[in-house]
Formats: sequence, structure tokens, C-alpha cells
Amino acid sequence: MAERLDRPYSQFNFTVEAGGDFEFKAGFQEVSGLGIEVTVAEYRAGNSPLKAPRKVNTTFKVPDVTLKRGVVGADDLYAWLKRVRDGEQEDTYTTLTIKLLNEAGDEADPAVTWELLEARPIKYTGASLNGKGTDVAIEELVFACEDIKINDN
Repeated sequence: MAERLDRPYSQFNFTVEAGGDFEFKAGFQEVSGLGIEVTVAEYRAGNSPLKAPRKVNTTFKVPDVTLKRGVVGADDLYAWLKRVRDGEQEDTYTTLTIKLLNEAGDEADPAVTWELLEARPIKYTGASLNGKGTDVAIEELVFACEDIKINDN
């Protein structure tokens, strides 16, 4: 999709897909934590005429990404986390693909795609329950990943 300079895309129209054998049983309500952070180190050579240190790029890290959805009675999220918790290494890492869609909802031509590489679940939080409440029960899963690729298709 070409750049759109007259107005930004709306945040409510997105999809989340997992690679490999993982399939989510329902769509997600919210995705948060997408980003990249580059760490810098300050360095000043002893013979530098500048009195201030230079900032040198070092490593980068990708923050944990949180997915939230309404409780649908499926145990797919917990079952995946249980495999990681139990120490399984094989086939527990995958690529999560998050697509921001245009207003027409065209999945074949998304506005932006985020690919979370080597993603695996690290935390599950069940719904907060309240006998007086009327809100939808929401569960969340936090993913750690090694890298993120951002494609502005």
C-alpha cells in the first residue's frame, strides 16, 4: 500500500497470525508493546578536543508484546505457554505476524506488517472476575521475541 499523507490509518482494524502449528481460536482485541530500542554507550577518547562523550550505538532489544482477547473457553494460549514452561524447546518458537489493515479490511494489502521473530509466550494472565461487573472477561498473553521486522507494504 502506498503512503497515505492525508490521514493516518485507524488502529482498530488488525489481524494477528502465528506461524507453524499454532493457530489462535479467536481474534484479539488489543496488541501493545510493539517497538525497538537501541542501547547507546557513552565514549570519549582521551585525546578528543570535545569535552563531551560521543554516543555509540551498541545492542538493540525488542520489548515484550502483549495480546489481549475476550475469553472464549479455548485453552490454545495456555497450552502453548505450558509447553514453554515445561521446557520444550522444539517447535515452541514461531513468527507472529500483526497486520494493520486499511478501512476496507484488505488482508492481502495491509498498511503495515510487524513480524515478531522467534516469538514465544512468557506470561499468561486470566480474566479479572467481578460478580457486579458487566465487562467482557479478557485474557492476555505476553510474548518475548528476538527481533521485529516492520514492512510498510
